[in-house]
Amino acid sequence: MQPARTCLAIILAAGEGTRMKSARPKVLHEMAGRSLLGHALAAVSAAGADALVVVIGPDRPDVVAEVRKLAPHAEIAVQAERKGTAHAVLAARESLAAGHDDVLVAFADTPLVRPETFADMRRALHRGAGVAALGFEARDPTGYGRFVTRGGQLDAIVEHKDADAATRAITLCNAGLMALEGKRALAILDAIGNANAQNEYYLTDAVEVARAQGLATVALIAPEAEVQGINDRAQLAGAEADFQKRRRLEAMAAGATLIAPETVFFSHDTRIGRDVLIEPNVVFGPGVTVADGAVIHAFSHLEGAKVGPGATIGPYARLRPGADLAKGVKIGNFVEIKAATIGAGAKVNHLTYIGDAEIGAAANIGAGTITCNYDGFFKSKTIIGEGAFIGSNSALVAPLTIGAGAYVGSGSVITRDVAADALAVARGRQVEREGWAAAFRATAKARKAAL
Repeated sequence: MQPARTCLAIILAAGEGTRMKSARPKVLHEMAGRSLLGHALAAVSAAGADALVVVIGPDRPDVVAEVRKLAPHAEIAVQAERKGTAHAVLAARESLAAGHDDVLVAFADTPLVRPETFADMRRALHRGAGVAALGFEARDPTGYGRFVTRGGQLDAIVEHKDADAATRAITLCNAGLMALEGKRALAILDAIGNANAQNEYYLTDAVEVARAQGLATVALIAPEAEVQGINDRAQLAGAEADFQKRRRLEAMAAGATLIAPETVFFSHDTRIGRDVLIEPNVVFGPGVTVADGAVIHAFSHLEGAKVGPGATIGPYARLRPGADLAKGVKIGNFVEIKAATIGAGAKVNHLTYIGDAEIGAAANIGAGTITCNYDGFFKSKTIIGEGAFIGSNSALVAPLTIGAGAYVGSGSVITRDVAADALAVARGRQVEREGWAAAFRATAKARKAAL
């Protein structure tokens, strides 16, 4: 059995992104609930990269923090001066010198590239290529480098500014991503010069250098939508739209029903089971898992939540982080659940807030119920036993335990624990004064007439 090939992935994240008109660097803007940088890190890792280097600009502690959060084992390299893409890759010289079998070069502002595409680039190296470059057929090639091919090999990548008229007529364009044979990568990169219109060291010149060194160079083709880069807010929105289209198709192919797919929005990590029904205008934030057979009714928002098999959510429901719903749970309209486990078959049907709580199986929570879990300083927990019945318009002041099978009378403010199978009523006694309303109206009318 041959040992696995090692892979170094270098992600270029030094661009400022001034067209974003933002205080945040471009690579920290989000698509589908994950930073652009996060998408690139995830894709190369899924393609088998076992070493990561992120090349950033100077004085970017915010980007460093994102790398540390998402890939603690990744190295950080700083490109102090902007001298082109090859110069940026060489900021990772120490890692390049370690002699990995494969080297992948990716861009943090190209978030839609699939792991499978990076894996294809690695396979080209395994088949003997010294350099494998990723391209696409452009609808409008203006501004892109062109792939010049000859005899089935990639002969050169010519930047638009350096191209003559015949080369500019080529529509096969450079996506920027590249794979290099690891043992030769430094020799290739060090041989790149800066004799071009920009006086920069172009990574694209690696193709001609590799050919001059007797290495095979190949072009791989990806769909244009997959390799789109992000430079401004409009392009960010376009990438989001393409991601959502891709994810909706994947969900339906896996057995979910989306009644109006174009109105459903997924996060990068949303997990949807089989026979799930999702109605229009549903938004999934990060960290949501929906089990088989669940129904998500219209205008619901879920984030950081687990929805059990056969559960029903909404319409107009909100599940916040820590919501954990067991099998057959029913969460109705205008209900918010946060940091709470809801037992099998329990019902929380209308106009209710349940936070920092444990709700037992088959419990029934009446309309307008609130768990009062925050005193301005600390969060406290409410525990409601199996089969308990909480009457409408009740306020449950935590910390509080309501026993299994207990009843709470409607309109109660419960501040002390309730024993199992007990009835708790905590409200003012009803007082009735016969004839009061008629006398009040007569007095008020007389006062108004005297004005």
